[in-house]
Amino acid sequence: MTDWPTVFLAAIAAATVVMALIQIGVIIYGARLARRVSKLADRVEREIDPVMGRVNEISADASRATKLAVAQVERADEMMARLSQRTEETLDLAQQLLVVPARRGLALFDGLRAIFSSPPEPPAEGDHPDAASAASSDADEALFVG
Repeated sequence: MTDWPTVFLAAIAAATVVMALIQIGVIIYGARLARRVSKLADRVEREIDPVMGRVNEISADASRATKLAVAQVERADEMMARLSQRTEETLDLAQQLLVVPARRGLALFDGLRAIFSSPPEPPAEGDHPDAASAASSDADEALFVG
């Protein structure tokens, strides 16, 4: 009979050698892969650095443009506030120069008209007292200045 335990032991040894060779191959392949990934990362870093620098420049320019826009908006707001204030001052001055004298002149004409208009006639003896008071209130309203 053959020595079966020796055959099985040889088969186990051969399988162990094959497994060791496969593991060594995987380790070598993993090391090469790690080296390639490292080279790729370095290359990407080299190519991304100028892009990131440009992005930083663009963001700085955008920040500067935003500051300028805010300053312009503040100037426009200040200008509109001054314009509004001057418009109010101009309207107040126009009212003082035009409207107040015009009102006074109209009041003067109303007063002169009331002075030179015919005096109210006394009520006749047969007229009702309520009619006389209504005529009197109409004459009083004509004399009112305001």
